[in-house]
Amino acid sequence: MRIRMRIMMPLLAFALVPLGSCSVINKNKGGGSSANVNKEAVLPTDREKIVKPVSGVYTSEELAKGIVKGDWAVERVNGKAAVGETAPFLKFVPEQKRVYGNNGCNVINAAYTYNPADSTLTFSNMASTMMACGMEGITDLEFNAALGAARYYTWRLSGDDYYLTLYDADHNPVMEMMHQNFQFLNGTWLVRQIDGQSVDVPDMKLVIDVDEGKLHGNTGCNIINGTLETDMEAANSISFQQIAMTRMACPTPNFETQLVVALEQAAKAKPLKEDRVELVDNQGKIVLLLERTSDK
Repeated sequence: MRIRMRIMMPLLAFALVPLGSCSVINKNKGGGSSANVNKEAVLPTDREKIVKPVSGVYTSEELAKGIVKGDWAVERVNGKAAVGETAPFLKFVPEQKRVYGNNGCNVINAAYTYNPADSTLTFSNMASTMMACGMEGITDLEFNAALGAARYYTWRLSGDDYYLTLYDADHNPVMEMMHQNFQFLNGTWLVRQIDGQSVDVPDMKLVIDVDEGKLHGNTGCNIINGTLETDMEAANSISFQQIAMTRMACPTPNFETQLVVALEQAAKAKPLKEDRVELVDNQGKIVLLLERTSDK
C-alpha cells in the first residue's frame, strides 16, 4: 500500500529546462491550458488505467542488449514514493521513438533516445496536458523535471519483476520504475484449493494466456472464459474480468460457484516453488491455490 505524502517544498519552473521546448513551463495552475499541447499529449489507443492485455515481456536477449520498451509503473522520483492523483507510468514505444504516460496528474508525451552501448537515455520535445494538480505525493513538475534530468539508465531482473532506473548527469538516481512480468501465470493449472478448502476435481482446470490477456478452462462440469487485466498501481496486481461459463446441469456437490467467486476476488498473483501459484484478495487472503499441469 503506497503512502500519500504532502510536499511542502517550493518548486522551480526552470527545473524543466533540460526538456527543451517544453510547454509545461508555462503551466497555469488556475486551469489555463495550451490548445497545441493538449492536442499533442494523448494516450496511445492501447493504454488505459488498466493495461489490456498485459504488456510484452523481455526476452533474455533483449535484457542483455539493454532494450527499453513497454509499460513501466513509476515507483520513486528523486527518492520519493511516486504517489500522485493517478498512478504514474511511462510507456516506451521503440518503433515510434516515443514515450507516453502520466506524471501523476497530467498525460505526457515525449521523444526518447537511448544507447545500450554507453547506457545513455534522454527525453526531448515533451508535451503535457494542463490540468490543475494537487500537491499530494510527487508533483507533476517534479516528475517532469526528473525526466528532463535523465541522462543514463540501468535495469535489472529481480524475481519476476524488471526494474529500470534513470540517472542524471552525475549518476544520481532520479526515477525508478517497475515492469511487471506475469509470465509465470502462463499455462494450464489444476485448482488445488479454493478459500483454503482442498479441491480434488481432475477436470477443474484454468488455462491462462498472459500475452493475450485471456482466461479459459473447465469448472469440472462447465466451460469458463474471461479476461486477465493488470493494474499499474501495485506490484503483482491482477484482475479477472468478464467471467462467463456454460450452463450445463452439474452433479452436486460441486465447486463452480466458489471458483467463480474466488476468481472475481483475486487481486494479486504470487508464484511459489514446485510450479504452484497463489491468488490472493485485497486483504491478503489466499482465495485460490493453483498447480501447473501439462494436461490440456
